[in-house]
Amino acid sequence: MEIELIYSNKGNILEGPLLLMPSIFKDKRGYFLESWNQNNFNKSIGKKVIFVQDNHSSSKKGVVRGMHFQRPPYQQSKLVRCLTGSIFDVIVDIRKTSKTFGEWYGIELKAVDHYQLWIPFGFAHGFLSLIQDSVVLYKVDQFRYQNHERILNWNDDMTDIKWPSINQSYSLSDKDKNAPNLSEINQNDLF
Repeated sequence: MEIELIYSNKGNILEGPLLLMPSIFKDKRGYFLESWNQNNFNKSIGKKVIFVQDNHSSSKKGVVRGMHFQRPPYQQSKLVRCLTGSIFDVIVDIRKTSKTFGEWYGIELKAVDHYQLWIPFGFAHGFLSLIQDSVVLYKVDQFRYQNHERILNWNDDMTDIKWPSINQSYSLSDKDKNAPNLSEINQNDLF
């Protein structure tokens, strides 16, 4: 497995998140890869993480999901991958004392590449489905606690995420569409 550091939209290293690129063994029959190995994962990120839940979503082209996070003490770390299709996956640093606070990172995760994005808590997360019926699987290390769920506006002027153009309008849930900007989020909800 190869590991790549994550650089924000301003060229700074985001401390914590990593792009994980598995070894893929191909031959005339197809391919083989180890998509999950607890020991290798913990070694790669340098700490022990225990995932408690897998979340699975399917999205039509143009669907934006996010930018989601859970506030302390129920914050979630995530390991995200695209099983079918292609997504533009985005994280925003919401750690109040971080030198990269408010900066973002985006990457196209494609099923054919099998890349995984490790997102430790302290980041809001969301994605845009780039093609019809993109399927995303993400592991989380904390259960869902509805009263601790928070959303950052996907189109916040402060973060200024550069979402790809897809030649159609974006589709969002009402709660995602009406989420507060970073400046409007209660400071107690951040990390």
